Amino acid sequence: MDFIPFTFVDFVDILLVALLMLGLYRMTRGTNAPYIFTGIIVIYIVWIVVRALNMTLLQSILGQLVSVGMIAVIILFQPELRNFLQMIGMKRNFKILNSIFNAQNQAEITLQPIVTACTEMSQTKTGALIVLAQNSDLRDIIDGGITLDAQLSVPILENIFFKNAPLHDGAAIVMNNRVVAAKCILPVTQSNVPKAYGTRHRAAIGITETSDAIVVVVSEETGGISVAHGGKIERNIPPQRLAKAISQHFISAESERIRNKARRRPSVVRRDKPAEKVEE
Repeated sequence: MDFIPFTFVDFVDILLVALLMLGLYRMTRGTNAPYIFTGIIVIYIVWIVVRALNMTLLQSILGQLVSVGMIAVIILFQPELRNFLQMIGMKRNFKILNSIFNAQNQAEITLQPIVTACTEMSQTKTGALIVLAQNSDLRDIIDGGITLDAQLSVPILENIFFKNAPLHDGAAIVMNNRVVAAKCILPVTQSNVPKAYGTRHRAAIGITETSDAIVVVVSEETGGISVAHGGKIERNIPPQRLAKAISQHFISAESERIRNKARRRPSVVRRDKPAEKVEE
């Protein structure tokens, strides 16, 4: 009895397919996509068995279904495939290609209004979610919110996130020193995160998993300030260190100059009463 030949290339092929399927599962975990994907795999396995048994009629029917199935996969998994390709493109190994295809249009960001507003909102325990856009395209997020196009300032941010204000739910998007939109809905991460994380923190992680944006979060429960980038979040940042925590994630050509300014200039407006250090 002849056995099916199995070479090292076949082993690598199977390993790569397994890793690809694992990545797709992790990316679609928490949605209905894994069930659809499982159904597609079952149909494909049945088609392989039917081909091996040389069942002509069933092979013809399933063959047509499989050939059209690739188009169906692209349609059904369009958001997941988009996120998957974005995650690949954001890897550091492709930084040179990113610098070629991404226009470095990120102007110098003034951190003073963001740091001051977050410090004041932290003291009053006013929840806030501020997204600092960089090179990634956030037009879908912006289009889903309320367009503002206002100059970045402390009063603008405080009025957006003022409790019971019409725009306080959702995120504010900051781009090129302007608040371009508010009340934006961000994708919530599907990763395993501590149960203590609220919706704002999960949304901050979610948007940074698929973009190079920097997100500043102020907790409504504790007043703690957090910064998220690259799918990771740093919590309980003291106000005096917030400017440095934000500037270290800038990827534009101005990043070094912004970091130097953050070191030289105080980013927090001093008050008679210092901000309380709150543990979240």
